[in-house]
Amino acid sequence: MTILGCNDCHTPFKMGPQGPEPDMSRMLSGHPESMKLPPPPAAKGPWIWFGAGTNTAYAGPWGISYASNLTPDQSTGLGIWTEDMFLKMMKTGKHMGVSREVQPPMPWPWYGKATDEDLKSVFAYLKSIPPIVNNVPDWQPPAPAKPAPGKSSPAKK
Repeated sequence: MTILGCNDCHTPFKMGPQGPEPDMSRMLSGHPESMKLPPPPAAKGPWIWFGAGTNTAYAGPWGISYASNLTPDQSTGLGIWTEDMFLKMMKTGKHMGVSREVQPPMPWPWYGKATDEDLKSVFAYLKSIPPIVNNVPDWQPPAPAKPAPGKSSPAKK
């Protein structure tokens, strides 16, 4: 877990005596449920925005993604996940191994290259930590593209 840097994104930051630091009382609990981000600023070209002061929310051309709760809480974390679901997610980039795409900046294509033994060890560790109830906001897809000035939208039938 340490060499994968999971705490870098999935543990909210707090202000400490030397500045922002991971809040280990909320270790791996993901983005705080009460802190949904406003829409990201409009911009052209590739960009990314790390927001909310917790280092757990990210906005870019894919929309807004929030770091998931990796604790074994049964309703808001990985509590109902199986080892197989976890391995499939890490190897395919599909939430729970079968549904929506895992959003940036989660580097699943690189983590998915780990051995099954290593990924099973990561999952076993995540199942062993204290559960924290934290219902992370859902991914927000990007706003639909607006027509260029002077051009109209396609007609609806």
